[in-house]
Amino acid sequence: MIKATNIHKSYGQLEVLKGVDLEIKTGEIVSIVGESGAGKSTLLQILGTLDLPTNPDKYNTQLTLAEQSFLKMSDREISKFRNQNIGFVFQHHQLLPEFTALENVLLPTRISGKNEKESMDKAFQLFEELHIAHRVDHRPKELSGGEAQRVAVARALINSPKIIFADEPTGNLDSKNADALHQLFFDLRDKYNQTFVIVTHNKELAESTDRKLVMKDGMIL
Repeated sequence: MIKATNIHKSYGQLEVLKGVDLEIKTGEIVSIVGESGAGKSTLLQILGTLDLPTNPDKYNTQLTLAEQSFLKMSDREISKFRNQNIGFVFQHHQLLPEFTALENVLLPTRISGKNEKESMDKAFQLFEELHIAHRVDHRPKELSGGEAQRVAVARALINSPKIIFADEPTGNLDSKNADALHQLFFDLRDKYNQTFVIVTHNKELAESTDRKLVMKDGMIL
C-alpha cells in the first residue's frame, strides 16, 4: 500500500526526518511510536500528502501510495488524489461546528462530486456500523468526545479510501472510549481490509497493532 525510500524533511537548519524508509501492506494496522519530537507526525503528514519531503531529487526520495507516486503532482492533482485515496483521523476531531454530524461526514463526497443519494446511503450505513445513528442531526458541540471521534472516522471512511492515517486518535478520549475506538479500527480492517497507519502514545494500542515502528531522532529504528 505504501512504499517510501529516503524521506528527508528539514525546517531551516532543523532536520526532522533523516532518511526514513518503510513499507506498509494492504490491510495492515501499523503504529508509529516514539518520544515527542521524533518526527512521527511530520512523517504521517508526508505519507498523507499534506506535506512534501525536502529535496526529493537530491536524496532520490521515492514515495508511492497504492502504486502511485504523488511527489511530482500539482497541488490540484494532489488534492484530488488525497480525496479519493486517503482518510484522516486526528486527535482533535476537526469537525466543522456549524454543520451536523451527517453534513460533516458528507463533505468529502461533495468535494469529489459523488452522487448525493449514494453518498447519503453510505453515510447512514457508516453511522449504523459505528453506533451513532441517533446522532446524525447533532452538531459537534452536542456530541461526546467518543461520538465526535466516531463521526470523524465515518468522515474518513465515506469515500472508501485505500488507507487511513490517524494522528493520536485517542489522545482526548477516556480509557473506555479509547478502547472502543481501538476495537473499531480492527473491526473495520476485518470487514473492509482497511489499512491504518496510527501515530500514538497509547502503549496498549501500539502493542495490539500488526506492527509497531519506533522512531527516534528522525529515523525508524
